[in-house]
Amino acid sequence: MSKNNDQLNDLIELFLSIKNREEMKDFLLGILTPKELEEIPTRLSIVKMLKSGTPQHEIASELGVGIATVTRGSAELKRGRFKTV
Repeated sequence: MSKNNDQLNDLIELFLSIKNREEMKDFLLGILTPKELEEIPTRLSIVKMLKSGTPQHEIASELGVGIATVTRGSAELKRGRFKTV
């Protein structure tokens, strides 16, 4: 197993161990940059909008992101990701 895979597994375990919203917010504020704190929720919004049937160009325009970012989210949906979103 690679070091990156081990690190990813450690991160997953940490996420799973966080018990409440306050702990999660504290963790995210500590580990993510301000830019990442903006980008990650936007990506979640992209997935939700794609799942609701919103056209990709409309999503890009409404959220102020590039069409490539929306297309990436769409490709991941087609791969079967985001079942719980």
